[in-house]
Amino acid sequence: MSTFGATILSSDGPLLTAEEKRFFREADPFGFILFGRHLETPDQIRALCTEFREAVGRDCLITIDQEGGRVQRLRPPLARAWLPALDFVNAAASASRAMYLRARLIADDLRQLGIDSNCIPNLDLALPETHPFLLNRCYGSDPAVVAALGAVVMEGMVAGGVLPVVKHAPGHGRSTLDSHHNLPVVDAPLDTLRKTDFLPFNHLRHAPLAMTAHIVFSAIDDLPATLSPKVMGLIRDEIGMTGLIMSDDISMQALSGDLASRSRTAIAAGCDVILHCNDTLVERRAVAEAAGRMTPTAQTRADAAMACRTAPDDVDITALERELETLLGGAGHG
Repeated sequence: MSTFGATILSSDGPLLTAEEKRFFREADPFGFILFGRHLETPDQIRALCTEFREAVGRDCLITIDQEGGRVQRLRPPLARAWLPALDFVNAAASASRAMYLRARLIADDLRQLGIDSNCIPNLDLALPETHPFLLNRCYGSDPAVVAALGAVVMEGMVAGGVLPVVKHAPGHGRSTLDSHHNLPVVDAPLDTLRKTDFLPFNHLRHAPLAMTAHIVFSAIDDLPATLSPKVMGLIRDEIGMTGLIMSDDISMQALSGDLASRSRTAIAAGCDVILHCNDTLVERRAVAEAAGRMTPTAQTRADAAMACRTAPDDVDITALERELETLLGGAGHG
């Protein structure tokens, strides 16, 4: 069985160099992720997506973080602007319908540019201690509400032909630190986590794609979830997540050690794919080599995820925009 490289990678800028093309052809990553440095004009973005796919010789996944608010890589005039999710939910007359419409319209923006995946929904809980870097990116504090809104966001993404990535399993909301810079430690009892943080992920356990949290759950292990066989086992066996699981960005400073050792440890712990967002080509090579090829089980999950990617449904986008404006009273955009 031929398998993809167990990575999702990135590039230096808006055009691929010859050296990057050669590397991607050899590494054959499962997919790619885009950031602001890649995004200049619609034609350029579409051309870059084509270059990525030509480099690996297949219609691979290309993902992005297009949540709305601060975490929104595409901004006007490239895409619609949005309030942060929590502010949006609080402004909507019907949060469920509004979040569906928001997701469907975001998917419309992405598909027009050649992007077919988005790292939403965010299933983390907004709690009193949640760090500001995450707080208004959440959908609420009630696990049932977050699960329900996460489900409609997934529906809107899939209807628009875009694969959703649920995050950050098994829950980032209790973090009091920004894992881009520091390692958060959550000391909540396991029984509390089961009744709260884990519930939205259990509700969406059949999501095609998911992303881990770089957080220590001290009730389970002293290793960050991404690197912990115990936590990854809990995500699979207790929470019941069946889809392809990628690490959060392996270069984030919550993790210690070099990139290669982080990547090997995450794969050994149970991550199917290593997400690597930044750094140099030399470091991308090190991550790709350490991650290796997908296991047959991971490849089966990858194939199942890609099978969920369909053409967008046939809808009147202008009518959806009007409906959303009515639900928000003009307050929906950032």
